Amino acid sequence: MADALPSEFDVIVIGTGLPESIIAAACSRSGRRVLHVDSRSYYGGNWASFSFSGLLSWLKEHQENSDIENDSSVWQDQILENEEAIALSRKDKTIQHVEVFCYASQDLHEDVEEAGALQKNHALVTSANSTEAADSAFLPVEDESLSTMNCEMLTEQTPSSDPENVLEVNGAEVTGEKENHCDDKTCVPSTSAEDVSENVPIAEDTTEQRKKDRITYSQIIKEGRRFNIDLVSKLLYSRGLLIDLLIKSNVSRYAEFKNITRILAFREGRVEQVPCSRADVFNSKQLTMVEKRMLMKFLTFCMEYEKYPDEYKGYEDITFYEYLKTQKLTPNLQYIVLHSIAMTSETASSTIDGLKATRNFLHCLGRYGNTPFLFPLYGQGELPQCFCRMCAVFGGIYCLRHSVQCLVVDKESRKCKAIIDQFGQRIISEHFLVEDSYFSENMCSRVQYRQISRAVLITDRSVLKTDSDQQISILTVPAEEPGTFAVRVIELCSSTMTCMKGTYLVHLTCASSKTAREDLEPVVQKLFIPYTEMEIENEQVEKPRILWALYFNMRDSSDISRSCYKDLPSNVYVCSGPDCGLGNDNAVKQAETLFQEICPSEDFCPPPPNPEDIVLDGDGLQPEASESSTIPEANSETFKESTNLGNLEESSE
Repeated sequence: MADALPSEFDVIVIGTGLPESIIAAACSRSGRRVLHVDSRSYYGGNWASFSFSGLLSWLKEHQENSDIENDSSVWQDQILENEEAIALSRKDKTIQHVEVFCYASQDLHEDVEEAGALQKNHALVTSANSTEAADSAFLPVEDESLSTMNCEMLTEQTPSSDPENVLEVNGAEVTGEKENHCDDKTCVPSTSAEDVSENVPIAEDTTEQRKKDRITYSQIIKEGRRFNIDLVSKLLYSRGLLIDLLIKSNVSRYAEFKNITRILAFREGRVEQVPCSRADVFNSKQLTMVEKRMLMKFLTFCMEYEKYPDEYKGYEDITFYEYLKTQKLTPNLQYIVLHSIAMTSETASSTIDGLKATRNFLHCLGRYGNTPFLFPLYGQGELPQCFCRMCAVFGGIYCLRHSVQCLVVDKESRKCKAIIDQFGQRIISEHFLVEDSYFSENMCSRVQYRQISRAVLITDRSVLKTDSDQQISILTVPAEEPGTFAVRVIELCSSTMTCMKGTYLVHLTCASSKTAREDLEPVVQKLFIPYTEMEIENEQVEKPRILWALYFNMRDSSDISRSCYKDLPSNVYVCSGPDCGLGNDNAVKQAETLFQEICPSEDFCPPPPNPEDIVLDGDGLQPEASESSTIPEANSETFKESTNLGNLEESSE
């Protein structure tokens, strides 16, 4: 065992998901002594991003997780007569119904390994006709002794950005550790001179050329570090709570973002681009001049709908879809507003909720680009790491692969007083924040979870081909059957640093009605085709081809009240996992609410102090009390708005 941790903290946070990481950063920033631990070997928990081999390792770990049993012998003897223990579970049941399919050619050679990997990986492959998974790759395993992290130490999952770099928006070219070794068409394994035949013909027929250009499973393995695959598929609203928090706290300096370039719709079996800004509307060839005027008039109303209550009075109790029918909008416009702007379904939202969603969409337009959304380079898993970095900068201590066996509760006060870790060390604290997946089945016996259906696809081209192969798109596919839900599709290109060149990474998400595969496969079949030999020979195929697919269900605990957790001490706070929403507002609201319970008189993630106001003491970095401890002018421009005019003024013209 390495050196023991300090025996006392102000706040102990268990789990490194987004809300836990935000709270840890806020507490550390306010001067609290923070210990942040996670039994996993990576940051982010169920909000994490993985390289391709990392994802395979995660799948393998998930399979083996069901066999883990808690060994209580380490901590039982440490529980005193006036104490009782709340045992924490090591079985994370958040992910269920995992199915993997590989459609690309599986001519995997023994010497193929992920470029830059520290050890050889064996791929988890499930054929298109089977759901039995073979042994997967393992991440390099470090010594299980205690490891701590200071502000310079980050996870190996994704290369960190230079803290001094200003965050780039609007698609600036990114350079760094992830040098791209791909050619203009696709990533292919390098071929040595000895492997090249002397009798290669000068001109090959087109069939042979197509076979040569196709992407194989070996290439995906070899270029696995080009992938950053999110467990959670979300976007950031340009005027959402998370963007505001990133700017306010200056955590934005640790990440880079790209604009979502297209809003798409799926109608009558075709994918088409939806006009959403004023310029898009007037340049659109899909709409007649009359429709353009109708749409602009309606969107202008939505931006200030609260000023005109007579326009929606009496319609509050019907759905937004029914309300749209009462307006002077064609069916074409009703579809665009409902599915691509409000991003809701025929039955999901009331009139007021639909108007709010439409206003929010329009309010976010024009801040950084032509759509309301941003995506973090290297995936959503970067965001928890950014806040972990901030926490560490202000003195927080981090331990991965570090299990907490139990919470120690005082019988008289009914408050939690300490934890006991995997080494039997008792660590005292005033406040404890626990990711909900760490609670045992007994603790969660009254909890009723919802489920999220997720799919991740690697494809060979975009769902809507254009002159540029670097489009980032969001598409909503409406539900067709009663009891099912609309499916959100986010398609990422290689410039997002989430997939190798020549491929696209596609995320599908919906609220669950069945297993993920049953919920999402009908939509997958509408938009894509399997990458088979027969289809490769068919030049008329217009749909993108699937190279690899993963389906899984994820537990949604976002709306669960703390009263549902059995005998929860008052100073133990529950952090829920990801919700099904597109944005991250729920995680930010949750983090701020819990922070205010712990630090009721403190500002939530205030701007960082000026460098000259920071003094070193024995406990780490602490800002001096100073009126000048506000965000520097240079840092306030970290996010540079592409225009000072919101869509309200544009739409009103």
